[in-house]
Amino acid sequence: MSEVIKDRAGSLHALQSAYFLRRYAILFYMLLLTMVAAPIVAALELTGALMESFLAASLLAAVAPVGTGKDRRILLTIVAVVWLARPITAWFDHPALSVMTLVMWTLIGLFAAAGALRFAMRAASVDAEHVYAALSAYLLAGIFFGLLYWVIEQIWPATFTVTDHFSRASAMYFSFVTLATLGYGDIVPRTDVARGLAIVEGVGGQLFLAVMVARLVSLYVRGKTGD
Repeated sequence: MSEVIKDRAGSLHALQSAYFLRRYAILFYMLLLTMVAAPIVAALELTGALMESFLAASLLAAVAPVGTGKDRRILLTIVAVVWLARPITAWFDHPALSVMTLVMWTLIGLFAAAGALRFAMRAASVDAEHVYAALSAYLLAGIFFGLLYWVIEQIWPATFTVTDHFSRASAMYFSFVTLATLGYGDIVPRTDVARGLAIVEGVGGQLFLAVMVARLVSLYVRGKTGD
């Protein structure tokens, strides 16, 4: 019996080690899946709970690489509690508490983006995981800034001027348009709060591309020179 337990523990440890070797690659593809799912869910007019499941799964994948040991367990516990709190508050029809849980999702997602960015910036040499971490930080910022815009619209209706309903998919679209500084103009922030966040995201996106690309290129060249 003890040998079986040891074998299972060894297999679990091996699986955990394999995950952490590719944790940011897994996160990146999970975020891509979430981005692809958003317009599909909107087009098929499926329930918002499905999209929130994708967001919550992305949040778990984003938090898992952050910190070590006890800190990681605390973060995962917080994410699990917030994940469960969302449907519970919706079930009991508490819009304010439901919005608060989404705000917490957003803050955790942006915290995870900062963690991924820190991991990429502290690299001594370039490998696939550091590239995936940088890309994941960018996607996390776009996705969870989008969630933040949608939450703001729920709190203060008509914060955004839009020809149709301002849905989660619309908020994510506006977020990535802002992050990439495309500025199509089909969705326009009307309040100072929304405009301020759009400025922060747009400037942050440009600084991210300039600084991160320069950092990765310099590390790559340094590695080639060392060879």
